[in-house]
Amino acid sequence: MAVPVELTTQNFEELVLQNQTQPVLVDFWAVWCVPCQMVTPIVEAVGEEMGDSIAIGKVHIEDYPELAERYNIMSIPTLLIFYKGEIVKQFVGVQEREVLITALRDVINGNPA
Repeated sequence: MAVPVELTTQNFEELVLQNQTQPVLVDFWAVWCVPCQMVTPIVEAVGEEMGDSIAIGKVHIEDYPELAERYNIMSIPTLLIFYKGEIVKQFVGVQEREVLITALRDVINGNPA
């Protein structure tokens, strides 16, 4: 099971940008955001289904606004899929589990677009 990891300005480079082996699903969120709370169990379900084939990270935008600014996060929740240090997919708002799983499988299978 891929367990969500809290991403910070200190570990983002290592855990996301330097990850060369698996896609990384990054959830930009905030505590007060109701749609973000709706996304959390969906992201966790994706982690359960996809297992170690992916990594999952969460960026709390109030704790790490510089990361939100760096990736032009204008609305939350925003979910980015990184692969080999590059953003290959972006989703804004609540997404269905199947949509995220399909996108991640596409990246794993070499079809990130």
